[in-house]
Amino acid sequence: MQWNLLVIEDDKALSDGIRLALQDAQHRIVQAETLHAGKCCLEKMIETSGRGEQERIDLVILDLNLPDGSGYDFLKTCRSQSDIPVLMLTANDLEINEVIGFELGANDYVTKPFHLAVLRARIQNLLRMTAKEDKSVYEDARFRFDFAKLYYQKDGQTVVLSNTEQKLLKLLVDNQKTTLSRQMLIDRVWTDGAEYVDENALSVAISRLRNKLEDTLSRPMFIQNVYGIGYVWQPAKEKTWRG
Repeated sequence: MQWNLLVIEDDKALSDGIRLALQDAQHRIVQAETLHAGKCCLEKMIETSGRGEQERIDLVILDLNLPDGSGYDFLKTCRSQSDIPVLMLTANDLEINEVIGFELGANDYVTKPFHLAVLRARIQNLLRMTAKEDKSVYEDARFRFDFAKLYYQKDGQTVVLSNTEQKLLKLLVDNQKTTLSRQMLIDRVWTDGAEYVDENALSVAISRLRNKLEDTLSRPMFIQNVYGIGYVWQPAKEKTWRG
């Protein structure tokens, strides 16, 4: 999976240093040098978050003093629209600044100058905490499903799912390694009040979901059939590298 980090810092040398220290296969860095540019990135993320696009933001690294305003202003705007983790940077080590930042919703605070290794460790900790607390996110060696943001990935590639496929997948991964009966899945997925749902509807939905998630349809590894009972989700145990 890949985390998208927004760095709002007007010191270009520092911003570039943060990007070089953090950017790898698991971290994509988006840079902004002003409050306005940062807010534009946030607005774009909010507009596209429901469509599974790459513009989503997983964490913000925010400088307190920006050319066109205070980082506190961005933090207020961010907290009114999103719960994205925010790590604040400041050259001022006054405790009152930290208190204000935390009261406005900052998740962590780092005072300049700092070692990039320390910043990276704090960021990793915030990302781990976010993933652990957010039960709407499922992740294993090959998949990342964000059911709150409607964002689904296999091997880092976006997968587009229908509403029915999303409901079905959520039930399966929430009960991973546990066999769910066909009737239970039908009752939980088709909740529109219909008195009768053809069992074939479930078979079709499973087939379509497998077509998007499995490597080989004839030998499903993740959505497995338990003969005479129903289906079970088996997490991916290792990453498959593709050249």
